[in-house]
Amino acid sequence: MLNQVLHEIQNAKHGLNLNDLSRKLDVDRGALDGMIQFLVQKGRLVDDDLEESASCATDAVGSCGSSCEGPDNCSYIMDMPKTYSVTVLKK
Repeated sequence: MLNQVLHEIQNAKHGLNLNDLSRKLDVDRGALDGMIQFLVQKGRLVDDDLEESASCATDAVGSCGSSCEGPDNCSYIMDMPKTYSVTVLKK
C-alpha cells in the first residue's frame, strides 16, 4: 500500500487532495495521512511546506517592503493545501 501511495503522488500531473487520494486508493483518510507521515519520516516523501518554510529567511525584507516573518506569519500568503514530493533516491 505504501508503494501505491508513492506511485500515485509521483505520477500525479497536478496536486493531489488527500480526500481524493483516499477515495482513489479506497483507504481511510486518517490511515492515509499516517502512511504519508511515515513516508516523510523515512525520507521517501518531502513535506513541501516544511521545505518552503526552511528556505524563507526570517530576517529578510520581503517584496512587500516589510520585514519577513516567514510564510506562517505572513498576512499576504494564502494557506494552500498541504503538498508532498517524492524524494529522489541517490544511487
